[in-house]
Amino acid sequence: MRRLIASTFASLDGVMQAPGGPEEDPTHGFSLGGWVFDYWDDSMDISAAGFDGKDRELVLGRRTYQIFEAYWPYQPEDHPIARTLNAAKKHVASRTLTALHWNNSTLLQGDVVAAIRALKATPGPDLQMIGSRDLIQTLQAASLIDEYNVWTFPLVLGRGKCLFSETARPSALRLVQSLVSTTGVVMTTYVLAGDVHPEAFPKEEPNEKELARRKLMADGAW
Repeated sequence: MRRLIASTFASLDGVMQAPGGPEEDPTHGFSLGGWVFDYWDDSMDISAAGFDGKDRELVLGRRTYQIFEAYWPYQPEDHPIARTLNAAKKHVASRTLTALHWNNSTLLQGDVVAAIRALKATPGPDLQMIGSRDLIQTLQAASLIDEYNVWTFPLVLGRGKCLFSETARPSALRLVQSLVSTTGVVMTTYVLAGDVHPEAFPKEEPNEKELARRKLMADGAW
């Protein structure tokens, strides 16, 4: 069974919209695109978190696919990220696209949850999602994402599309790695760890002083 890995940038308040530039995704009047660049440094390993798709097949939502398709094929051939993304096999979830022009791209047919479940069951490398917020939410609700690489940037955006919403399926995660860049970006990796088990804090047994106070109150002498 292949793993499905989701990698994304997020602000402290969970916004993941348009990290790469002002024109990347201005929907709903979002005007803060390009918010990652003030925090970039050499300690941030894109490849380790799967953002370059190296040795993996990509699973992309329509908007992310179109952003990538308009940019990466036109970068120099020796650009390391362009080289891996252009070469990777790409599976695209879309209800509206009928043709894909980026090489090695295939439309996922039918119900996307069923399509991803079937894809995970086929032989091949792990499947890598980058961005693709709506698709992340759909597949998270179906418990199909095995690993999350979330890079949390030290800023609050206050508006925009968030990584998770009220449709998210409650699930426990286990932290397997946490690194911090010199600019304060927290780079974390989580894997699934079962269901959430709500519990109340255990009540402390009252000591003798508390028992005496309760007796006085019960006797009306307080």
